Amino acid sequence: MERVAAGQWYETRRMGDDVTHIGEPFIKEFYRCNIWHVRGRDRDLLVDSGMGVVSLRAHVPLVSEKPCLAVASHTHFDHIGAHHEFDCCLVHAAEAELLMRPSRAGTLADLYVTDDIFTRLPPAPYESREYRVTGVVAPRLIEDGDVIDLGDRHFTVIHTPGHSPGGIALFEAASGILFSGDIVYDGPLVEDTYHANPGDYIASMRRLLELPVRLVHGGHFASYGGERHRALITAWLRDKGALSRLRIPPMA
Repeated sequence: MERVAAGQWYETRRMGDDVTHIGEPFIKEFYRCNIWHVRGRDRDLLVDSGMGVVSLRAHVPLVSEKPCLAVASHTHFDHIGAHHEFDCCLVHAAEAELLMRPSRAGTLADLYVTDDIFTRLPPAPYESREYRVTGVVAPRLIEDGDVIDLGDRHFTVIHTPGHSPGGIALFEAASGILFSGDIVYDGPLVEDTYHANPGDYIASMRRLLELPVRLVHGGHFASYGGERHRALITAWLRDKGALSRLRIPPMA
């Protein structure tokens, strides 16, 4: 398979609200993590960092223009590959050990990372059989209810276990923006990882449904609005037989 030059690996797209999408276009869509950059007055926010097969800081100058908080929505390989490039990484306490010592099994790399997930391979010397995430010690652990302060923007941490024990979403009440990670997005959800929990998944989905969401930037696939957010979760909960006694807020 043909390889891509490092300078071609990432692409960026402005989404409005001072949010920029950073993508890895040569990874097939199902496996391709959305990397989200949020501009703040005092510091910036990075939600997830992709596979890390090419240096994010070296090839996307946007992420190093200001002090940047690199948040892990969870610690699967496609979301934390470049976290070691940032001085300030934030992760939920339940997955801090995985971020520090990320094994191929623990990050799901052994299950998913083969040449088949690419349309063109990363630059040499990348080899899929040798791929592994570089560990990093998070200087700050985050818990449910914590607030990530960018100076003029404030994101509340919502613990969303189910896909993984330390999964989190970030909600900005002022704008109605939700960064949902992998608990919900507009595509086939992964509910059967080795540390997934069906009961937790239902509880997390019910909780997200009750938020006054205007716009969702998920861990995978395209962003979508509040009405679609409610429809996706309602259909999922109905399929699980868990739709009763919900309070669904009006659209933001």
